[in-house]
Amino acid sequence: MGQRGEIYSTRHNARERTYFFNVHENIRNQYSLSINESKPSDTEGRYLRQSVLVYEEDFDSFLRELQKAVDVMKLQIKERENKTSAKPRIVIKKGKEDK
Repeated sequence: MGQRGEIYSTRHNARERTYFFNVHENIRNQYSLSINESKPSDTEGRYLRQSVLVYEEDFDSFLRELQKAVDVMKLQIKERENKTSAKPRIVIKKGKEDK
């Protein structure tokens, strides 16, 4: 039998949110990863929590799809930054000269 419960935990503070990454082991030696987001609610002293649970058998496919999504986001951000940093071109059209 395995160690039961949480075997690893870390967190990442990002502006107004905190992300928690927790690895759990059940009594059958099976692992799961819970990813939790916590952020302040409109009510003082209260927090909103959302979570995703990824099971051991889904780790590889979950990471593969997560990486695809991150790659798309990075590409979109790069394209947006290129558009906003590009200097506008001024085109002066010359009319036909009268002869």
